[in-house]
Amino acid sequence: MPTSAEPYPRAVLDLLAAAGDRPVFEHGARAVTGARMLGLVRRIAAGLRAAAVGPGDGLAMMLGVTPEAFAATIAAYVVGARAVGVRPGLPDGQLRHVLHQDIAAVVTDAATGPAHARRTLTIAELLSAPGEDGPLRLSGRPEDVARLVYTSGSTGTPKACAQTYAAMDAAWTARPAAWPPAIRELASRLQRYLVFGSLGSQVMMEYGVLTLAAGGTMVVADPPAFPDAITRHRATASVITVPRLYKLVAAQRTAPADLSSLRALMVSGSPMEASRLREALDVLGPVVFQGYGQTETGTISMATPQDVPPSVGFPPDAVDVEIRDADGRPVPPGVDGELYVRTPAQAVGYWADPAETAEVFVGGWVRTRDLGHFDEDGRLYLAGRTRDVIIVNANLYYAGPIERALATSPDVAEAYVVGAPDEDTGEAVHAFVVPAADRIPDLGSLRTLVGERLGDACVPATITVLDEVPTAPNGKPDKRLLATVIPGAGNSAP
Repeated sequence: MPTSAEPYPRAVLDLLAAAGDRPVFEHGARAVTGARMLGLVRRIAAGLRAAAVGPGDGLAMMLGVTPEAFAATIAAYVVGARAVGVRPGLPDGQLRHVLHQDIAAVVTDAATGPAHARRTLTIAELLSAPGEDGPLRLSGRPEDVARLVYTSGSTGTPKACAQTYAAMDAAWTARPAAWPPAIRELASRLQRYLVFGSLGSQVMMEYGVLTLAAGGTMVVADPPAFPDAITRHRATASVITVPRLYKLVAAQRTAPADLSSLRALMVSGSPMEASRLREALDVLGPVVFQGYGQTETGTISMATPQDVPPSVGFPPDAVDVEIRDADGRPVPPGVDGELYVRTPAQAVGYWADPAETAEVFVGGWVRTRDLGHFDEDGRLYLAGRTRDVIIVNANLYYAGPIERALATSPDVAEAYVVGAPDEDTGEAVHAFVVPAADRIPDLGSLRTLVGERLGDACVPATITVLDEVPTAPNGKPDKRLLATVIPGAGNSAP
């Protein structure tokens, strides 16, 4: 448990203070020290307070990957606000939904905020506010929600995992004394950790705080092209998706780059096939760490380069994992079942979604909707999902909203969506449609329809027209059979 009586982010502020003149964030030619970052946090927190932002206020963080973006995120916690990370590239409808979920203001490093914002606070104006004297005041209340991390929802609108200040304080990331063995080994390799994409990403930010605690430096990779970003910045570590890892391995086989600085690649988003993991370890060396977790729980387990593929490692002592059958009863080692998980820093539910919360957060446990088993030694193995989801570029998307979007076309009577492995995106969406009577679906228009409603990641890689959908013995559509007949041409969309 936390050693400080003060609320989060005291542990992070202590790390910055301890860093002093050591660079903690590198952005191009800028090297920002711990003391300088602490100063930025103090100034932005003063700006937020001057703007009357305080405990319980929602702040949508629409920021790039900069020292100021990191400082603004920590400052939001200093004043006790509810920090809401906004993923870049959200479709307009989803962005409108996020910004109308009890958001007091949008914090941005752009000159202006989005059209849907009720109020915009720019980093420049926050930094220009008068400073505050004396010790930095922390206003977070344990029971308040500290952050919302959005993920795709079963209704087609984003749903947000709500994590309280108490849960943030209970996390081990910023406290080396609490690190499990796998995290301790990873931390020893985080001298220069590449950051890119968005600091609103739970994974990107958590590894960033871990880097601070390990005495390392966050280094902005823009663009995050591999292997060039690794060689250019002499990076020792980076988050990487499965498809990007596969491409890096292929590139190293054909035209090897100097990756001698690299010590850790943290695979995120989807599990790897054992043979591909062994290939990556063979080509890149013992640098691949395969993490398993969820937005709802945080890290559940992590496999180090020495672990046995395809295991995802041993859950640490602080994490409880039970494998249960369909009736909710624990099963013995070697038997697959659904994973139920409890972690110190897990979410308390989904923001403004009591029905979904009741479905997933059960008796203090989180239903992962993932299938797996333990072996006799306690290693965890994943075996599939109970949910009808597709993981594209490490982001989870439900099939239901895509099917409903396709079915809104007057040319479509029925629509079914499945996922399949994809070298470029990890998994890809594939759709099957039954035409409405006397109609011929325009496949390009269907793809446009999905993209406009749900975003490019949900656009089917293929769309196949069927006279009727095959059914399983229970009379329901047989999606397993559909997944075996995904075409490469023919009726597929180009």
